Amino acid sequence: MTEQASAGQRIGQNTEVTLHFALRLENGDTVDSTFDKAPATFKVGDGNLLPGFEAALFGFKAGDKRSLTIEPENAFGQPNPQNVQIIPRSQFQDMELSEGLLVIFNDAANTELPGVVKAFDDAQVTVDFNHPLAGKTLTFDVEIIDVKAL
Repeated sequence: MTEQASAGQRIGQNTEVTLHFALRLENGDTVDSTFDKAPATFKVGDGNLLPGFEAALFGFKAGDKRSLTIEPENAFGQPNPQNVQIIPRSQFQDMELSEGLLVIFNDAANTELPGVVKAFDDAQVTVDFNHPLAGKTLTFDVEIIDVKAL
């Protein structure tokens, strides 16, 4: 990284950002982190980072280290009760079910929909299709390595 290439360039629209990050739950558990591997690089607005995380980085520059709190509304949203579905047990032929089991369904457009088994009996299975981090306040630790204007 040359001194003048990114000296003072701040994160905003039309920038490419290289950073280390860690995503932690309120109890301190780490959901994801790059601090022990190669840093992540993304272009602002490319969809790699949720808009709420991106917006929280605006104005930062190379060398900045921050620990940010991201509320559910700016992260993965609040759980939607309509995303909890009761599915006939017959759809789970020959499957060993357990609470917390991740199951993948394909919707009409053949998009994979992950869901978590919440409860089941001989007749039906309750599956939660909300994002596992929905409703969670997250701590977003970042270390900005480089910011380039595009």
